[in-house]
Amino acid sequence: MIEVYTDGATNGNPGQSGAGIYIKRNGESYEYALPLGELTNHEAEFQAVLEALLLCKRDFPDEILSFRSDSKVVVDTIEKDYTKNKTFLPYLEKIKLEIAAFPYFFIKWIPEKQNKHADQLARKALHMNE
Repeated sequence: MIEVYTDGATNGNPGQSGAGIYIKRNGESYEYALPLGELTNHEAEFQAVLEALLLCKRDFPDEILSFRSDSKVVVDTIEKDYTKNKTFLPYLEKIKLEIAAFPYFFIKWIPEKQNKHADQLARKALHMNE
């Protein structure tokens, strides 16, 4: 099983955005800071999960995934497999498609203080847009 921490950051809302992805697997860690272009804060959080799934599909296929995010909106939407928000619906559909490639997928909400590593990577990605 691998642990995947995700976070999104925006400069403005909407504004330039970045995703931070921190993966722990078998005592090793992997870090990704990905510029995302112009998104809202929530969109950046969803996109960070999607980007992490794509990375896992490429680099860690067939693994059991345990995701962690400090975004209640993202975690609740994915756990309940439902959103009324028309902006979030395409993200949910894409995320569900990518989740299907893995034997097991879990997502858990964590407090911001437990997600500092992914947050730092997301902020780093913001500066890559400049």
